Amino acid sequence: MTDERLKETSALRKLMIRPELGALAGVVLVFAFFLIVAGDSGMFAADGVMNWGVVSAQFAIIAVGACLLMIAGEFDLSVGSMIGFAGIVIAILSVQLDWPMWLSIIAAFVVCMSIGALNGFLVIKTGLPSFIVTLAFLYILRGMTIFLAVATTRQTIIGGVRDVSQGDWLAPLFGGVILKPAFQFLADIGLIDTYVRGTKMGQPVVEGLPMLMVWAIALIIFGHWLLSRTKFGNWIFAAGGDPVAARYVGVPVNRVKITMFIFSAFCATVLATSQVMEFGSAAADRGILKEFEAIICVVIGGALLTGGYGSVIGAALGALIFGVVQQGLFFSGAESSLFRVFLGTILILAVILNTYIRRMITGER
Repeated sequence: MTDERLKETSALRKLMIRPELGALAGVVLVFAFFLIVAGDSGMFAADGVMNWGVVSAQFAIIAVGACLLMIAGEFDLSVGSMIGFAGIVIAILSVQLDWPMWLSIIAAFVVCMSIGALNGFLVIKTGLPSFIVTLAFLYILRGMTIFLAVATTRQTIIGGVRDVSQGDWLAPLFGGVILKPAFQFLADIGLIDTYVRGTKMGQPVVEGLPMLMVWAIALIIFGHWLLSRTKFGNWIFAAGGDPVAARYVGVPVNRVKITMFIFSAFCATVLATSQVMEFGSAAADRGILKEFEAIICVVIGGALLTGGYGSVIGAALGALIFGVVQQGLFFSGAESSLFRVFLGTILILAVILNTYIRRMITGER
């Protein structure tokens, strides 16, 4: 009898079981569709690309954290509420309490990552599903966000952040742009449109690469490297695939899961800080439904809801699909509410595809 481990696998089957395959096909289809229906609308001009690129980056930042956590076998439904919470914490500390902006940002990261660690600790120690624990924190954090904002300012939106961040050394890492000379050069040689009137005449319509996109790219690269090139990445797969067996071979499953909850909170705080710097204000209702959008990105990217299988690159492609579709509907003049219809439809299709792939991997019928 031939050893199962020595059986040859066809190239087609190897391709079919790649987590990113469905998301890659989705990207091709989405781009082809909007090239046809919105190709002449400016969607693929420099400023149009930047629009859907920024939206995709927002999805990607939280999708990376959600992806690693889901591969480890857990969920975090508090991500959306944590985005609003972190923004309000930064605004209160800097605007209302006159803390330096850099210290306010660091404090928000410490608080939110501590909450992430608490989420993981409660899941491990109580044995409750992470769905339940983080659902509770979804409500706790949203309520605390509104309470803190109203108690300190009597309103749910706190402005003035841009003023107090002037001259700060840390704020530009979240709210600035880079590569300005490169974009000016591209405008000078005609590859990027320039303003034709007003005080910005001759300047490129896209002045640089936003730090939000830089963070997204950096987190995608880091997450992919961690997952595919390190021992800790193997531990993540093992913790989500079969935690009992993983413990028997020495994998610190509890530490892995708690670390992934902390990383998920870190990603949420990165997005929150970037939004606060971009808009110059914090709002208590920011981040609503972002937890579900992050999970859908990950599922589209090929991750299994049962854990132990997935890809950061796939999750990033899922985020790209979301960004292109959301902005593509605007450029094509379609009703924006159709975006939610798209989310629900593509979630069902992705789960069906992932179920088929799981059966191919495990041999289930």
